[in-house]
Amino acid sequence: MTQQITQQKGAASSTPPAPMRWLMSKIGTKLGSINTRNAKRTKAERARVKQQRPHVVEYFHHVDDGYSHLTALTLDAITKRYDIELICHLVSGAQNDNSPEPELLSKLSRTDAYAIAPHYGLTFDRHDDPVDDNLKQTALAILAHKDNLQNIELLNAVSTALWSDDKQALTNLASEYGQANTDATNAVISVGNNRQSELKHYSGAMFYYEGEWYWGVDRLYHLEKRLIDLGAVRDTADNSTALIAERPKIEHQTLAGAGNLTLEIYLSLRSPYTAVIFDTAVQLARDIGVKLVLRPVLPMVMRGVSLTRQKGMYIFSDSVREAHELGVEYGNFYDPIGEPVTRGFSLLPYAREQNKEAEFISAFLNSAFAEGINTNNDKGMRQVVERAGLDWGEAKQHLGKDGWQDELEANRQQMYQSGLWGVPSFRLLDGDGNEQLATWGQDRLWLVARKIKELC
Repeated sequence: MTQQITQQKGAASSTPPAPMRWLMSKIGTKLGSINTRNAKRTKAERARVKQQRPHVVEYFHHVDDGYSHLTALTLDAITKRYDIELICHLVSGAQNDNSPEPELLSKLSRTDAYAIAPHYGLTFDRHDDPVDDNLKQTALAILAHKDNLQNIELLNAVSTALWSDDKQALTNLASEYGQANTDATNAVISVGNNRQSELKHYSGAMFYYEGEWYWGVDRLYHLEKRLIDLGAVRDTADNSTALIAERPKIEHQTLAGAGNLTLEIYLSLRSPYTAVIFDTAVQLARDIGVKLVLRPVLPMVMRGVSLTRQKGMYIFSDSVREAHELGVEYGNFYDPIGEPVTRGFSLLPYAREQNKEAEFISAFLNSAFAEGINTNNDKGMRQVVERAGLDWGEAKQHLGKDGWQDELEANRQQMYQSGLWGVPSFRLLDGDGNEQLATWGQDRLWLVARKIKELC
């Protein structure tokens, strides 16, 4: 643990020069803005119409990824509802720096997909262990054979058989539709990987349409709304206007017995997704009546975890898109990486003593991610402190002091023990301290709310 903290202190001390921080923040603000996104969409649609191209959606399938299987179950409905040409690719999924915890992500894809499937009207059988490798190779060989991958019903059937551990069903499908040899299968996956890399992404369960990426069932609603705005909806027998994968609502309601539950929020002061959801999560806890415990952790990049440009760009654009849907003010960035974050963390013990911990974290995140305030100087930090209802004169006495590192490291270790590694993450505990839910992502707060209701 001592070695880990020492590494963290060394990483945290590195702060980009002021001009570089300012420039990168301005670029991030512009690239991630809704106005920029809308302008790009308009330009893309004009080009599509001029070239007389259909609405082409590309889908990237990673066979042993739980999120990909869940997404595959929606493909038939998507092609029937929307006037699109769907092109499917096989990929090997996120690699290297794009997936810092591949085993944890693989496990989470199975447990998380199982948890959310019923809420999207889908069926995902519990699958604690990774899919069988022999069955995986058979599934890949079937899908890689000739044009099998473009057969949506077959893709669904193969994926369902694989995730049901149904060897006989896969054998029957291989007999009926054929299968590629190993070299041909690897070649198809390579083509899919190369295509995804060309389009500047890295993960499975992803849709791509005219310059934007959409991850699995969780972001499908963004794609659906875009297609609807473009008039790309087929005439259907029921003329339904409901989205295929509408994001479940976050249900705020006071619940009897909720006071026996504890909601832990794992967060960092340099997390775009934490900034998007933090205030809503705190308000949810207060509305429902659960005990709220905040568990700050050091940002991943300050723990020595690399962030690729591809991943960073996607996070920027996706977090803005998610904030816009939630009606959250967001997008005017002033990156607090390095010294601003450590200065902020140094004030947390003081803020907690004043019963203003949540208010301070909220003020810091909103300043850095919504108002473009430079938290690397006393002027900016004073604004954060005073907006939290704290006294700047008192706060300055605590600014820059050590003593917070052990707490953050303990929080990180607990997060990892629960199979989580990124922020924001949530843990829901019962009255005896037993974990009832551990989930990752700002797009899981609705699941937290529903689990609380279930337990009450």
